[in-house]
Amino acid sequence: MLVFTLQGCEDTCSVESKYFYYEPVFSTSAQIKAAVGLIPPTSIKEAGKIYFYEGNLFINEVGSGIHIIDNHDPSSPKPLSFLTIPGNYDLAIQNNLLYADSYIDLVVFDISNLSDIKEVSRIEGLFNAYNSLGFFSDTEKGVVTDWAKKEQVTLYTGSCAMPMQSWGGVYYNSGVAFAEDVRFSSKAALSPSGITSNTQGVGGSMARFTIAENYLYAMDGGNIDIVSLEDPTDPESKKEINIGWDIETLFPYEKKLFIGSRSGMYILDIKDPETPVVLSLYQHLQSCDPVVVEGDYAYVTLRSGNSCQGFTNQLEVIDIKNPESPTLLTFYPMTNPHGLGIDNGVLFICDGEAGLKIYDALDVNAIDENQLAIYDNIQALDVIPFNKVAMVIGKDGLTQYDYADVKNIKLLSTIPIQF
Repeated sequence: MLVFTLQGCEDTCSVESKYFYYEPVFSTSAQIKAAVGLIPPTSIKEAGKIYFYEGNLFINEVGSGIHIIDNHDPSSPKPLSFLTIPGNYDLAIQNNLLYADSYIDLVVFDISNLSDIKEVSRIEGLFNAYNSLGFFSDTEKGVVTDWAKKEQVTLYTGSCAMPMQSWGGVYYNSGVAFAEDVRFSSKAALSPSGITSNTQGVGGSMARFTIAENYLYAMDGGNIDIVSLEDPTDPESKKEINIGWDIETLFPYEKKLFIGSRSGMYILDIKDPETPVVLSLYQHLQSCDPVVVEGDYAYVTLRSGNSCQGFTNQLEVIDIKNPESPTLLTFYPMTNPHGLGIDNGVLFICDGEAGLKIYDALDVNAIDENQLAIYDNIQALDVIPFNKVAMVIGKDGLTQYDYADVKNIKLLSTIPIQF
């Protein structure tokens, strides 16, 4: 057992606490690249971002890669394969090319043949904000790709207390330490701090990657990396712009980019794709904040949670007729809303453990009076409503609904976690 001692304290530290000590595990660039590849379908264990492209669903397995599912018949989806991409959290697709992050790299895959997906290019070191519990990539060691539990240690607390970090532990020795009553998740700790005649896919409201005007916009900490897709198989990093430390989601709409952040919603003009102009910032209480847009209104869900440091759970409807001066029109209480989607006035709210809620939102002032359906048997996280099919990802897996007749919404299929 190790004993941690502090020097320079005038008071005596007499309280002891047991901690679990972890050391970072580094992988080299060569090791990470060698792990990329296509394998047979695997179970969805921890679903992340969801993306729909030309009849197929692409579901991110947090930190590990992408599940590929044939969804041409939503009533009978067929898992095809799993694309292993170490350090993958986000994706976007255009013209049969899939753009995905792999820790600090942007990787491009040719998916024109889903049975023979090939890596075609890579921008190394594009994402410079990636870190794991304050440990950054190292030119010699590589990137932190895991954490190894070493042993139990004793730390003294009291008047000489160790400074607790925002992620719930303390820095110790060459790694980190967590109290014994905290369940440490190495995968969570690795999460990074996702138009012309192009054929383009559709992402969910939690996306941190998005494609607009033939450019990829990718969140990189508090910055957005702007990547030209003029040569789609050889993308070119153009610039990185700073927005704010708490930005979370991206949603493109009519030559504008709507950015959800914990403190508000940014509206950027992207008429000049390489030089976005911030038109406005609509501010709200500190909370997690995905956003979708249709017509003159933006729909924002606010939710409480440890990572959000907020206490508000509601849907906000924001008038964006004047994008330089967005104003709150109304709001509706929710349980713990996450992602959302809208299609021709049909609004989908993924309300966490309260399930999927569907509304007729044509009258934005009476959304709560026009609930079409509620499915409280699923824990919904994000949704893509497209071509009258709602594709919902949640802690239980993938669930799909037919809303061609909004008065008779039907369950089409379910792919559970650990299928």
